[in-house]
Amino acid sequence: MNIQLQAEYEQFIQTRIATGRYENAEDVIAKALKLLEEWEKGYQEWEEETQKKIAVSPSLVSECKLSFSFNLAAMPEILHCPECYQNQG
Repeated sequence: MNIQLQAEYEQFIQTRIATGRYENAEDVIAKALKLLEEWEKGYQEWEEETQKKIAVSPSLVSECKLSFSFNLAAMPEILHCPECYQNQG
């Protein structure tokens, strides 16, 4: 497989090789792809967990008599009314 990289990426790879941690460009790219694979797996797990949490939220909304707000990135930190909080407890 032939891949054309932007000059900045070629320079980055050469800099990594110059440190002595990698023998060649393949080693650098293999490490980068391994890290990307790990990140993608973690992101997929986070996304699945978030979807599960979102699926639970509508039932909480229908039970709650007061308005509340939540930050999707900070799930499950939902501000509940006191009645909802006691019902979960």
